Order: sequence, then C-alpha cells, then structure tokens
Amino acid sequence: MSFFEAWAEEKAVALRFVGSPCRVTGDPLMLRRAISNLLSNAIRYTPAGQAVTIQLSESAETVRLVVENPGTPIAAEHLPRLFDRFYRVDPSRQRKGEGSGIGLAIVKSIVGAHHGSVAAQSDLRSTRFIVVLPK
Repeated sequence: MSFFEAWAEEKAVALRFVGSPCRVTGDPLMLRRAISNLLSNAIRYTPAGQAVTIQLSESAETVRLVVENPGTPIAAEHLPRLFDRFYRVDPSRQRKGEGSGIGLAIVKSIVGAHHGSVAAQSDLRSTRFIVVLPK
C-alpha cells in the first residue's frame, strides 16, 4: 500500500479509506494484484487535488470493495467492454505508454477465479469499480 500512497502523493491525489479490514478466502497474491490494478487506474485518472476512495464492507456471505475516483466520466456504451483485453476508451492512450490495456481484464479473471463479480459504474461525479467476493 505504501507504493500507492507515495504515488498518489506525488500526483497530489488523496487516498481515502472507508470501512474496516475484511477477510476473504483466496490467493492473497492474486487478490492483491487485482486490487493493485484497480488502485493504479484510479490514481492515474484522478485529477490533482481530488481523492480516490477505497471502501470495504461486508455482509454475512460476501465482502464488497469499491474503488471510486472523480474524473472524466466513462460513457455508458464503453462500460460493458472495459474488462475486455486491450480495450481502451481512448485508443490514443496506447501511444502515450499508459499501460498495456489488460489490467481490467486481469481483475475480471482473478475475481472470477475467486467466484466473485466485478462491475463498473460511471456518472458525472465519479467512476466506481465494484468487486464482490465470497468470504
């Protein structure tokens, strides 16, 4: 987490944590990678002076992680394809060296392997990635 805190500070982006730590059953390295991909994207696309919110909550059977960031909204027609390999909302970013375009596909694969779900929502206020995992 310290890497993301340092990177966010360098970009003048705050990180806000809401909720308490929760336990899930699964591969900790793979789950860490999925969360890292979501945080990396959120920090990358958050304007300076704004905050990324990481929210954890749980029910009797599941844990819910929401990574939310302000910034340019993602149009509704792009949301279903965000988790496709190499899909980019803005293909010009490929030329700017901003990653390979597989980060969200990796998130979907890892979450699916843990019998969970991942979804994206976006509106004028923020973009949210919601991961639900069984305990």
